[in-house]
Parts: sequence; C-alpha cells; structure tokens
Amino acid sequence: MRYKCSTIYLLLALMATSENFMDHVLARPAYGWKDHENKLIIPTTYQLFKEFFFRLNIFRDKRNWLTFFSWARLFLLVACLFIFLFRYFNVYLLIVAFLYSMIVMGTHGTIWYHRYCTHGAYTFRNKFWRFLTRNLTVNIVPEETYVVSHHVHHAKSDEPGDPYNAQAGFLYCFLADVNHQPIALDLTEGEYARVLKLMDHTGVNPNTYAQYRKWGSVANPVRSILGWLANWAFWGLTFYLLGGPALLFTLFGAAGFWAIGVRTFNYEGHGKGREKHRDGSDFNRKDLSINQIWPGFVAGEWHNNHHLFPCSARSGFLSYQLDLAWCYIKFMSMVGAVSSYHDSKKLFLAEYHQPYLESKRLAEA
Repeated sequence: MRYKCSTIYLLLALMATSENFMDHVLARPAYGWKDHENKLIIPTTYQLFKEFFFRLNIFRDKRNWLTFFSWARLFLLVACLFIFLFRYFNVYLLIVAFLYSMIVMGTHGTIWYHRYCTHGAYTFRNKFWRFLTRNLTVNIVPEETYVVSHHVHHAKSDEPGDPYNAQAGFLYCFLADVNHQPIALDLTEGEYARVLKLMDHTGVNPNTYAQYRKWGSVANPVRSILGWLANWAFWGLTFYLLGGPALLFTLFGAAGFWAIGVRTFNYEGHGKGREKHRDGSDFNRKDLSINQIWPGFVAGEWHNNHHLFPCSARSGFLSYQLDLAWCYIKFMSMVGAVSSYHDSKKLFLAEYHQPYLESKRLAEA
C-alpha cells in the first residue's frame, strides 16, 4: 500500500513562497540567525546559556511554559537515572536500560516524531492506532517542539536559520529545543493557522489563536500536563508491576539518558559541521547529513538517506541498513493498523545506487 509524497510538502512549498514563512515561524534568538552579510551567527557559550535561561524563565513570561515543562521532565528523568546508578545498578538492569534507551526509545522517536508527525510518511487506520503508537514509550518531547522546527531544518538545512545547525557547534544543537525550536510569539492569525496545518494529523488538540497569544504555543498547558501525567502514571505502574522500583527507576532513567542523547544527534548526524560524506553511502550532497551505523541500526535513522527522501517511511535502503522503524510501520500495515505509506527504496536504488555501481564498474574496467 503506497501513496504519493505527503501533501505536507505541497503545503510547505506554498508557505515558503509566502513572505518567507520559514524565516520567521520560529522565535528568533537574541543573537539572531545571520549577520548583515547573510552569514551564520555563531554565538558564544555565554550568549547560548543566557538565551537558554531567559527562555526557561516562566516567572518572566508564562509563555515559556513549554520549554520549562520539557526541561523539568528531563531533570526528573535524570534523577531517576542517578537513582538507578547508585541504588539499583547491576549488569542485567544495565542491559535492560541499554535496550530501552537506545533501541525502544530511539526507534519510537523515528517512528512517531520523525516519520509520522513531521513528514507524514504513513497514515493510521484510525485514531486508536495513532494513540497507541504515540504512547508506546515514556513521553518526553512535545510534538510541536519537534515538528515545526524540523520542517525549518529541512527547508534551511545547514544554512542560517536551521535551528540545529551543526556548523555553530555542539551547544548550539544541544540547547536548540529551548533556544531555537519554539514557535514565534508574534505570528499573525493566518500564520498560526499554517502552523496548525502542519500539526493537525498528530492528534495534538491545539490552542485557539487567542489561547496561543496567551500561552505562546500550539499545545495547551493543562491538556499537555494531564497527558504527560497519564502517560507517566501508566508506564510507572506497568514497570513497577513487572519489576518493582528497580525496573521503574531503570527504565525511567534510561528514558532520561535517551532524552539527553537525542539532543546531540543532529550535531553528529551532520558531521559536526564538517563535510564527511562517503562515496557509495552518502548520496545527498546538498547538505552535511551523513549515514551513521549506530543511529541507523538502533533507531532506523539513516540520516543522509532521509534527507534525500524525507517523506519515505523507510530510510534503510541498502541491504546492510537495518531499519527497525520501518519494520514497525510495515508490521502495522500488515495487520491493518497503518492504511498507507510511502516507500522510496526502489526510487533510491534506480536514481542513485545503481548509477553509482555502474560508474564504479566502468571506472574499474
């Protein structure tokens, strides 16, 4: 079952031609995106942390609630990680923590936030399967933080305005969810409606425009916090019943480890800001994205392939490129939970890999 590339991209094309929507849909940091010569501004460490704490301060502006809320959850999970390390640590639980953080959390992030919420690479049969997939793991990342900024990332990959531009350094990427990814606070009603169109398939019950002006977000704080508490209560009780407090703190701590690690991914996935493309592996040369074995195997994140075909439900195109996220999507399709998907493997092989093999064969002849 297949369908043409998501209509999200037609929508984005229309948005991009409308007064550079992607230039100002995200809140501009105090140090800016680019200088008067249109070159990337690389802020100092002081500037990055100043912006970070400024945007976390809910006492200064309650519209900072989403960033504060996200990092409050992170600190709670990190506390669980320390309790696991100093109270319950053993080799067996370490293996369980590794599997949950690296494979379960990593693959779920690719399945839900990346391929579905952002790129619409597949569709669910009904809301039940969407709800189930959304809550397969401990909830950490707000959908709007990921989705809107990731569309900007693809529109401006490795250019000024890319919210996690690896050329600006590790901290620029690591603190991006606070410093660069929140939506702008001064969107017009029409612009806010466009943001909602990017989010309407995700199941997030959005704020009205008046509520957005009050809270500075698509997500409503009351509904978001209640949803977070319900998710954590369910998984906390499940882990406790399966393995007592040891398993509970192990897996919540593992989720915290993933939450830290995922903030480093784009820096690594774009070659730490340097060109590291490899012939025969990285066919997209329009940006610095690269395919990496580790995130590819544990989370299905073959990043250079993804930048070639962002709306594909599969990004592991070559025989060695294990794609666990695709395995889940394909399985859900087989049981009827996923009604359609887009798979670009044949197109990739025909347009990129086969011509490469042919040119290599001729060069060796």
